[in-house]
Amino acid sequence: MSKMNNALREVLAGTPLRIGLAVFLGFLVGGLFMAVFSEDVIATYGTFGSNPLYTLQTAGQTVLDGYGALLRGSIFNPNGRDVIAMLRPLTETLRLAAPLIIAGLGVALGFRVGLFNVGGTGQLIMGLLGATWVSTRLELPWGIHMLLAVVVAIALAAVWGAIVGLLKARTGAHEVIVTIMLNYVALNLFSWVLREPSLLLEKGGAGTPKSDPPALTAQMPDLLGSSFKLHLGIVFAALALFGYWWLMERSTIGYRFKLVGHNSFAAKAAGISVEKTFIWAMAASAAFMGLAAANQGLGESAGITPSLHANIGFDAITVALLGGSKTRGILFAGLLFGAFKSGGPSMQVAGVSPQILAVVQALIVLFVAAPPIIKAIFKLPTKEVK
Repeated sequence: MSKMNNALREVLAGTPLRIGLAVFLGFLVGGLFMAVFSEDVIATYGTFGSNPLYTLQTAGQTVLDGYGALLRGSIFNPNGRDVIAMLRPLTETLRLAAPLIIAGLGVALGFRVGLFNVGGTGQLIMGLLGATWVSTRLELPWGIHMLLAVVVAIALAAVWGAIVGLLKARTGAHEVIVTIMLNYVALNLFSWVLREPSLLLEKGGAGTPKSDPPALTAQMPDLLGSSFKLHLGIVFAALALFGYWWLMERSTIGYRFKLVGHNSFAAKAAGISVEKTFIWAMAASAAFMGLAAANQGLGESAGITPSLHANIGFDAITVALLGGSKTRGILFAGLLFGAFKSGGPSMQVAGVSPQILAVVQALIVLFVAAPPIIKAIFKLPTKEVK
């Protein structure tokens, strides 16, 4: 257990230089995959012996087209018919990054306490259930309705996370195993609730199980008008970033969290209840997942479906690892992965498989999680300068 914590601390202690090199290396290897396995490039292999330059030119153009489409689909589209179309990719990146940032903060908080929260999916689902029930079954004034739905989502997710902390504190159960099992419980509960007419099933709906859409008074309002999908969720993400920074860097509770994560024996000797800290830390970690769930459930005018959690709970782990569990790092990582989600369809239109982005993401996480690889490739010193 101590070896795992030490390895995790080494990963999270990565400098901006090492993390930047990991991202660069991920894109580089991803480009090589495009250059070698793209259909257009494969079609030139038959003439490689007589005209190798043609194959190399096709490979280079494929990489440029792929990453160019990623930029056009996630940041700025100079080919848009108007200013709105040109700027829409950036707003989509921000919209898709918001839940990843919030959920990434939750996983990062667990890391700082020495806990590996793999239960983001289950916690997010519980938050979705709470937010959806409030937004579809209650009638309240505008503003109050949305805030109550957000609070209920956070509370239900926090309780789901606190169960993990309680089991770890009282029985010594490992949080990874417990959170994985609770993910299955939440997923099946979610599926059942969406099929139960008396609970959340859409009235008169048919086909794929789906809830009623959230009431207009509970939906997160658009920030830039109806031409863009960017909504209030990005503001909640900004507030979550500030709240995480204040909690971990300025509050007494955050100091206790970090002390327990660094050395639980020293924390216990200092009079800190490690068991209670585990409970509160898992609850706080899951609370961020609940806020991400509210972003998902209240940010759309349609009802929730079994796939609305969109694997955000697992993506949050990669965001937290890439961000080094630091506020600015998680902001950068969330925006990067939001750009991947936003730009993926544009890559497909350009003739490049969007699955290449999954390869790039996996490679980035691999390089971040294996510091010796980066240090060996780029001849970095064993002890990096912070």
